[in-house]
Amino acid sequence: MSKDLFRMTLKEAAGFLSSPENFSALHKSLTDRAGAVDAKVKAYTQLNHDGKDFLAKTPRNGKPLWGVPVSVKENICTHGWETTCSSKILKGYIPPYDATVIRKLRDQGAFLFAKCNMDEFAFGSSSETSAFHPTFNPWDLERVPGGSSGGSAACVAADEAICALGSDTGGSVRQPASLCGVVGMKPTYGRVSRFGLIAFGSSLDQIGPLTKNVEDNAILLGAIAGHDPLDSTSANVPVPDYTKSLVKDVKGLRIGLPKDYFISGIDPEVEAAVREAAKVYEQLGATIKEISLPHTKYGVAVYYVVATAEASSNLARFDGVQYGFRYPTDNLLDMYVETRDQGFGQEAKRRILLGTFVLSAGYYDAYYLRAQKVRTLIKQDFENAFKEVDVILCPTSPSTAFKVGEKMNDPLSMYLSDIYTISSNLAGVPALSVPCGFDSKGLPIGFQLMGKYFDEPTMYRAAYSYEQTMHWYERKPKL
Repeated sequence: MSKDLFRMTLKEAAGFLSSPENFSALHKSLTDRAGAVDAKVKAYTQLNHDGKDFLAKTPRNGKPLWGVPVSVKENICTHGWETTCSSKILKGYIPPYDATVIRKLRDQGAFLFAKCNMDEFAFGSSSETSAFHPTFNPWDLERVPGGSSGGSAACVAADEAICALGSDTGGSVRQPASLCGVVGMKPTYGRVSRFGLIAFGSSLDQIGPLTKNVEDNAILLGAIAGHDPLDSTSANVPVPDYTKSLVKDVKGLRIGLPKDYFISGIDPEVEAAVREAAKVYEQLGATIKEISLPHTKYGVAVYYVVATAEASSNLARFDGVQYGFRYPTDNLLDMYVETRDQGFGQEAKRRILLGTFVLSAGYYDAYYLRAQKVRTLIKQDFENAFKEVDVILCPTSPSTAFKVGEKMNDPLSMYLSDIYTISSNLAGVPALSVPCGFDSKGLPIGFQLMGKYFDEPTMYRAAYSYEQTMHWYERKPKL
């Protein structure tokens, strides 16, 4: 048993960690597992080997997550621990504070186990734009794990982690969850504090959990959710006990199938798996109804105006003056220019330039203002749909994991990887990716459930009912 402790779920780990000896055994098992497989997967950028320091400083005192190892994406600030967004420009930056989600986890006794690799500043859908190294998919090491939270998804899939946190601006939790065969939640905008999340698109970003099953996801979201006065966009809405919604019962649940998501370009095996999931729901007593989200076709264009504009603004602060990388020179202008030129990777530069362009004089009204108006129409699509249905079911990604390098020289093709996930960020609604099978190559497929604002409990009920019927989560990659 002891050598396979790394395979535990979050719930199992929380129950197992009744003594310091058990913590040491679990920590050793996970560390050994990372040592054995991370040279292939490359999910991690940093690993916390010091379990003794945790034991010395963290009394148990009935804390619900005491000792549970949590892996954290590289863009979430951790006090005293380097946080780089997988970018050269933040190399050496050690935050003097914890992100609110980290503080909440520490308060509940969790152990920060590792920092996870990601696309630089969360710009990407494949985890190939990291300044450190690409991350690989545990199901096929020649394929990408998705992005930008690819490290977070891959470490959970590879059993190098008990659970992980990612961030989702346009699908960056859900798309890698789908490609790696794990569960990933983007909560309602405002449900989880963004304080201490290094910003990409401030009106879109949300931190979310990546876990081995739906129950773990509900536990971890409950641990990090809630109002935070340090985040002006944080919603002052009560946080329910999400685990109470984990019942195997969807009788009477109205599930919408958006016809706009089943269009040419989707992998036939992905479409077949999602439609089969809809049939399972019907057999379980749910009602399936075809709906329309008519402005979906504008989602990618709107997103890459709004998101790049916000990224351009947010990344202006990385100038070599206050923190991170600084180009060594006595000339101030050269310092600014060379720091940003050498500190940012190609995709970061591309998005900064795009964002600066759409915000510039003469183009602001033509692009940014118009995009915000269409964003409102996308939001209204969801509001109208939820008058007829309780949740929306669709693919998470149009394909399974693609080959490493396949889309790196084709940015537009890469951007289209998020075509199904972007709309929920633009509208602010919660969305959850759940494994729903495998393609003929043995690669995971995921479906996405989208719900009403702050109605994560209904999504968890629907996801749990399907998961406990089909048991896809029991299959593991052979590393």
